[in-house]
Amino acid sequence: MRAVKGTFGYLEKKKRNAILWTILCFGISLAVFLTGYLTTGTRKNLLTVVAVLGCLPACKSLVEMFMFLRYKGCNEQDAAQIAAHTDGLTGLYDMVFTSYEKNYVIHHMTICGNTLCGYTSDPKFAEQAFYKHIQNILKKDNYREVTVKIFHDLDKYLKRCEQLKDLPAQPELTGGICQTLKSVSL
Repeated sequence: MRAVKGTFGYLEKKKRNAILWTILCFGISLAVFLTGYLTTGTRKNLLTVVAVLGCLPACKSLVEMFMFLRYKGCNEQDAAQIAAHTDGLTGLYDMVFTSYEKNYVIHHMTICGNTLCGYTSDPKFAEQAFYKHIQNILKKDNYREVTVKIFHDLDKYLKRCEQLKDLPAQPELTGGICQTLKSVSL
């Protein structure tokens, strides 16, 4: 099953896919090496070179696997509550934004026009650094004056989502910001 960025369970699916792909890549390299060794009786054959070269994509996949294993997505209980309060709004689940200084995990984001709010349960979330980082990214895509607010309290976030329903819908702006956010997240 393909993992779609921004949907609930995205990080879990990517973890599972990365683990399976890594095992498969290393398994193929091992099988090629063993085939060469068993047929020639020595490691000094062309299949050993092919097996070693096969380790390159396997190692790349291993790095990706470790990257996804570090993060947890939104849990099912929170996702159910969020879904009940964000009906009709554009939302993104399981977003991980990376910067040179820090990585930012946001369980859910709601976008409505030039207003962006998100929810994270991470108590060490660096809000000010994230605001600066995400606003710089949005400015580069010509989205200026975007209001960004991240909540640690789910009830306050859900209340804000209800308030966003009263704002005028700007589907073109919302969609553009949504695409930008997807393009810069894991």
